[in-house]
Parts: sequence; structure tokens; C-alpha cells
Amino acid sequence: MSRTNFYLVFMAFTAIASTGNAQEIVSLPFEEVKGVTYTTPERQFMSPAWQTTAVTNVSEPTLMVYRPTADKRNGTSLIVAPGGGLFGLSINSEGIDVANWLVTKGVTVFVLKYRLVPTGEDGTQELNGIAGDELMRRVEQVMPYSVQDGLNAVAHVRENAEQYGIDPNKIGFMGFSAGGAVTMGVAYEYNPANRPNYLVPVYAWTGVMPVQTPPDDAPPMLLICSTDDPLGLAGGSIDIYRSYLDNGHNAALHMYSQGGHGFGMRVQGLPSDRWIERFYEWAIVEQII
Repeated sequence: MSRTNFYLVFMAFTAIASTGNAQEIVSLPFEEVKGVTYTTPERQFMSPAWQTTAVTNVSEPTLMVYRPTADKRNGTSLIVAPGGGLFGLSINSEGIDVANWLVTKGVTVFVLKYRLVPTGEDGTQELNGIAGDELMRRVEQVMPYSVQDGLNAVAHVRENAEQYGIDPNKIGFMGFSAGGAVTMGVAYEYNPANRPNYLVPVYAWTGVMPVQTPPDDAPPMLLICSTDDPLGLAGGSIDIYRSYLDNGHNAALHMYSQGGHGFGMRVQGLPSDRWIERFYEWAIVEQII
């Protein structure tokens, strides 16, 4: 795609069921994933494996835009990358539900559908049947492009800040699990045009995006996870926090004793149900909101 088309945007000004209250769908620029062919169209469906709505086979990245009402809009924005092992996106509890909560607080939210591993009809079930080297091979083939989708999302939001009615210096990036890996890729690879102003990795998958030394101008970060994460991701969140602390950067870590993996906006009757309130409080303290 040419640079002149870098910010080509397609706007669909209708609210449709598959995107909740999203007011616009924005197409992001992308390059084809080398060595990968998508033979199954992008699909949104109720996943029996995940017991929630999932999106699979994303081959062209998009943003779903959720705007607060003009009387509530505070200029803060947040790009949200749902998780799903890069085989799918848990689009509701780690995307749309997050957006719907935050718009009531005046935040403009962009739910990112980043590139995924190509699968058959049900990538969520396919993920359950793959592990080890083959899983990592397929994920690592696509992950650099997923991270680039994240960087392009930040660049788009900043380039169009006036149109969205937001502050170009209050653009955040939040991601869950594999989306947390995308978040950390953005955290390590940004340039001045696509640098996020704050970061929120939630139970980030550091196995696919190893902890690195943060950049000298690393933005403030809030990490969220649970000690009992069955995928063992608590240690990775601690390592990210330690890397920021050791290098003199602003970071906070909220580690719940219980919550498991993939809690997102699910209600489990646990303190982790209210993690988004802790994020909001942190954002106020950091003068992000």
C-alpha cells in the first residue's frame, strides 16, 4: 500500500449488532503477511470453546470507533486489542464491553481487530488442539504484522485527533493476553508518530513477546494480571514491571490473587471484576483523564 494511502479510512456511520454501539468502522493500512494465505473469511460467532463471541481470520485490520457524547467527551482516547491466542479475538469481554464502559466516562475508544493466524471455520476450537512449537511457529509468523497494526492504529488516531475530538497527547493502548503481547510490541517499537501516551497490558502473553529493556521515553504503564492465571502469565507481568522499575520509568502493577485468565469484563464475583475501575482511578491520578 502506498504512503499516500496510509490513512485511507472507510467510515460506516451505522450502528450494527456485530459492533455494539460502534459509530464507525475504520480500515487501517496493511501489507500482506509473507508466507500466509487466508482462505476462510473473517467471521464473528458464538464460540462453544470460549463460551463468548469470537472473531477469527482477521486478514485486514480495522478499528471500531466508540465515541462518548459531546457533553461527556474528555479528550482521552484508548485503543483496545482483545486477546485470543492470535487465533481469535474475544471481541466482547475484551473489546466492546470495555469500550461501552469507558465511553460513559468520556473516553473515546477504538477496538482493534489486528491480523490473526489463518484458521478454518472455528479458530477458537483449532487453538485448543495445537500447542508447543507448532503454535509458536504459526503465531510468530503473524505477530510482527499484528504489532504493526497496533502502531498504525496509534498513528491513525493521532493523525485524525481533531476529527475525533481528542487530545493527540492522551492516546493509550490496552491489550489482553495476545492483545497484551501486541501492546508490548507497540511499547517497544514505536516512533514519534505512533508512540502511545500510556499503556495497559492485561495478563500480557510474554512468551510470544519477551520482556525487553523499555525505550528511554517509555510512557506510563499499568499492568493487570492475576496470580492464579492458569497460563502462568503472572510472572511475565512482574518481569515487565521490574524492567520499567529498574530503568526508572513510571509503572504500576495490580496483581489479583484470583481471577484466572481471560477475565476481561466477565463477572466472576471477585475483586478482579472491578479492574477497569482501578484503571480509571490510575488514569485520573496520572492526569490521563
